[in-house]
Amino acid sequence: MSDSDVARRPDQFESPAAGDRRRWLALYVLCIGVLMIVLDATVVNVALPSIKQALGFSQSDLAWVVNAYLIAFGGLLLLSGRLGDLLGQRKMFLIGLAVFTGASLACALAQSKGVLIGARFVQGAGGAMASAVILGMIVTMFPEPAEQAKAMGVYSFVASAGGSIGLLAGGVLTDLINWHWIFFVNVPIGAVTALLAMRLVDNKPGIGWSQGADLLGAVLVVGGLMIGAYAIVGITEHGWVATQTLALGGVSAALLAAFVWRQTRIAHPLMPLRLFRSRNVTGANIVVGLMVVGMFGMFFLGALYMQGILGYDPLDVGLAFLPATIVMGVLSLGFAQMLNMRFGPRRVLTPALALIFVGLVLFAQTPVDGDYWTDIFPAMLILGLGIGAAFPSLMMLAMSGASEQDSGVASGLVNTTAQVGGALGLALLATVAAERAESLLGDGTSEAVALNNGYHLAYLIGAACVGIAFVTALLVLEHVDVSAMAHSPASEETGAELPADAEPAYAEDS
Repeated sequence: MSDSDVARRPDQFESPAAGDRRRWLALYVLCIGVLMIVLDATVVNVALPSIKQALGFSQSDLAWVVNAYLIAFGGLLLLSGRLGDLLGQRKMFLIGLAVFTGASLACALAQSKGVLIGARFVQGAGGAMASAVILGMIVTMFPEPAEQAKAMGVYSFVASAGGSIGLLAGGVLTDLINWHWIFFVNVPIGAVTALLAMRLVDNKPGIGWSQGADLLGAVLVVGGLMIGAYAIVGITEHGWVATQTLALGGVSAALLAAFVWRQTRIAHPLMPLRLFRSRNVTGANIVVGLMVVGMFGMFFLGALYMQGILGYDPLDVGLAFLPATIVMGVLSLGFAQMLNMRFGPRRVLTPALALIFVGLVLFAQTPVDGDYWTDIFPAMLILGLGIGAAFPSLMMLAMSGASEQDSGVASGLVNTTAQVGGALGLALLATVAAERAESLLGDGTSEAVALNNGYHLAYLIGAACVGIAFVTALLVLEHVDVSAMAHSPASEETGAELPADAEPAYAEDS
């Protein structure tokens, strides 16, 4: 046996108990990376006033501290997932982690607007590279259904609760030290995570460049997604029917259409369209895209409501979201696994979506003089229950139709769907809320009442999106026999290269 084989499979001489412990430690290391990346999508929001004052941002320029990260992250996820399949998923995770950590240091040291925005763009690119392959690695590490359900619960808690944890962490760091530390803290965490990943995560080889790099396809999809994201995040400044918005939207649609056309005509596509033959892969991605509209609305508009209308400081906002985070954790890390094993992910998902719908409707009733315990806390608990149960189910459904050969691109796809859905949702909800508030202000309504009415309308639109997701789940998704997932041909693959024209077996039944 060669030294390279030993390096590639460091657990091969370990006892079953030691190997099992190693896998779970590897999962926790991957989730630390996920948490760091998810945190940076929200941690900066509570620090924006301090950043604006320190670096001299205008109000319109300030939005690009968030948007630069969002555009790079959303645009590069799909490409990163496929590169993980080709080069090896651990290698891609480590490359992304290094880029993300280095860019975080650049953000922390930034002394000008341009440097901070540029570093945030690179940080988003690194986050995409690292996070796009994690779901694929989890599916490979935990092929048995009970273990996979538990592992998905851990991942889903980090992915879903990370937004509210980010608000809390941002408030603490900004209030107690300064805004630079929301970026500085990533440097030691990123370094330790990389070292632990190299020690604990198996270095399984990728399928190789010969299996389809599709560089032209990569240019088309990355260009389409980035231009589309740029158009979306500019809606609040330029409007839905502005020339810039329509032109960029048209270019984005044309590039994405060209990408899909190309995928049907090449031997080794960047995104195998065979994935969408699975109703669960297609349906789960649709549901994720719609659900995150309401979820992002809760996190971001809820924070604006508490800060701008109720007068909460950044730390208070983070603490206000803590009950939802705790409930998500309890469900994602324990009960969701048992529910998915007992009833199947589809039967768990539908009532979870109903709870999210109810929580958003309750948020749409909050008054300008709202009390936390009577007006906010009940909605937080209901939303926490819904999100905590929905995410593990959706991750299992989204990955259930992908072979190990395609696990990286399937992971990148569901992350891309969530990110693009969140970008579109935030643009939609923020624009609608602002337009509603401006209309009421023009009629003589007080500022607080006008803003609150705008938020209410946005919450109701988010609830409508979740309602459509509920109907989609009922009509499109199929029941998955979780106990059979470990015995499907896809899960029994050990990384052996499949023929280019081979069709993966999908583990779903009606």
